[in-house]
Amino acid sequence: MKKISIVIPAHNEEGNIPLIYQRIKDIFSKIANYRFEIIFVNDGSRDNTQQILEQISQNNEDIKFIEFSRNFGHQHAVKAGMDYSTGNAMISMDADLQHPPELIPELIKKWEEGFDIVHTIRKYPKQISSFKRKTSKLYYRFLTRISDVNLSEGGGSDFRLMDASVVDVVRNMHESDIFLRGLSYWMGFKCVGIHFTACERATGESSYNLKKMMKFAFTGITAFSVKPLYLAAYLGFIFSAIATVGYGTYVIHSFLTGTEISGWASLIMTVVFFGGVQLIILGIMGIYLGKIFNQVKQRPNYIIRSKNF
Repeated sequence: MKKISIVIPAHNEEGNIPLIYQRIKDIFSKIANYRFEIIFVNDGSRDNTQQILEQISQNNEDIKFIEFSRNFGHQHAVKAGMDYSTGNAMISMDADLQHPPELIPELIKKWEEGFDIVHTIRKYPKQISSFKRKTSKLYYRFLTRISDVNLSEGGGSDFRLMDASVVDVVRNMHESDIFLRGLSYWMGFKCVGIHFTACERATGESSYNLKKMMKFAFTGITAFSVKPLYLAAYLGFIFSAIATVGYGTYVIHSFLTGTEISGWASLIMTVVFFGGVQLIILGIMGIYLGKIFNQVKQRPNYIIRSKNF
């Protein structure tokens, strides 16, 4: 029998853990020749998530848990589950049931057809605001253009299947800011995508706020491209040329017409504008330097407080 490892990060998901476990268990009871293990990764939860994991794992050998010492982030939680998975294939999905477990047989089917990675291409339900739909679509388009990976629209989902050979490659990566959505495309393995409509959260509220979304967006952009640094250099040359030509034209015009060079307001606005551009460029450079700083320290991506295996 082939074994499927299912990695589920959990941050304050006490109400969803029993639900998703039961649904996965029901699904595998209908699939022949497959057994499964679920690796829950408690990413610094403040509710009763850990107590529930300990309770349900006592009577279920197919449930494993990893408890972090604090919140290290969703991507590091998925990476931890991958590091300890032992299946012939690994499926990562969220604990809030927005990733429907009923899609698992389809993922396995595509894997059996010979694909190393099976992505899921997410479609938002009607309840999701148009702002969320449009910003997500624009972000992945922008990321595809500016980076070295080709993320399909809606492909920005951590609901995917990876063959054990792919998991071994990711396991040996030690990036401080890991971006699995991009890595799964960057590695170049044989991929296929299947569509699904995201469901509503079963219980609880999402802790994925705007600040975390912005940080995740910058991580994705800077993890796979240095084009923003070139963009900063191009902006510097362009604005310098515009300033030189514009000011030179203004001086010649003032000399020919005999008018004085005046306008302190426009001067102040120009200084503020170029100061803002300089801060943007410094900010871009600072992000890359910060990533280098974190990488060279070689601190672990996560710290495990406890596990049951």
